Amino acid sequence: MAQNRFPAFPSRMSLQQFKTRTKGARKGHSLLKRKSDALKAKVNACLKEIYDVKNQMNEIMSTANFSHTQATHAAGDFNQKIITKVESAGIKVACRRENVVGVPILQFDKVDTGSSQDSIMGIAKGGVQIRQCKNAYSNALDLLIKLASLQTSFQELDEAMRVTNRRVNALDNVVIPKLENTMHYIASELDEREREDLFRLKKVVAKKKKEQAIADAYRRGQEAKDRKAGIKEDAPFPGTIIDTEPKSMMDDMNDYEDPEDNIADAF
Repeated sequence: MAQNRFPAFPSRMSLQQFKTRTKGARKGHSLLKRKSDALKAKVNACLKEIYDVKNQMNEIMSTANFSHTQATHAAGDFNQKIITKVESAGIKVACRRENVVGVPILQFDKVDTGSSQDSIMGIAKGGVQIRQCKNAYSNALDLLIKLASLQTSFQELDEAMRVTNRRVNALDNVVIPKLENTMHYIASELDEREREDLFRLKKVVAKKKKEQAIADAYRRGQEAKDRKAGIKEDAPFPGTIIDTEPKSMMDDMNDYEDPEDNIADAF
């Protein structure tokens, strides 16, 4: 039992402190449980969206590869020609943080720098197929960025959900039961202490009553003996101290008789 509770001295203050801690733990458990449910719903929605995006990715990548094959057939091998004339990237990916259900997740955005290379396409044959190939791969790039954001969000949300579930289980199975066991232990100890105090008080009262009964019996016996001996009932009880007021100095002077006055009276 001692292993399933916190070390605490049984007192009223400790009981109040553990009641406050238990109330806070239950409130935290409720909030974490709501957060866990919200994270679970968000993870399920993210999984569904990832599944849909991956299904779209198969079709879009197939279309992009077929467009590249058509452009190569019409314009020849144009990859090296375009790569050598590109000075800077026309599309970049930017990162940003979003707060979803209290969890910061990483999101990716497509950024167009404006440095397009459309001027070099269409000069020779196959310009239309090259532009179609570019548009197809641009759509595939948008979908890839979206998929990367979804997968990153899923990983972070899943990790946050696991941490939250561990905290919920710890509060539900370890912390709150130990707090409740500690409160029960303190309450039982206080009740036992109160019973001991009550028992001790009863013993003291019983002893005083017994002593009072003995004293009353002795007094009644002494009164009976005194009545048999002819002592007045209003006489003080033997051993009773009678307080008498001391005479004043003036009373002593009035009671004093001068010896010379007695001698004069004699002659």
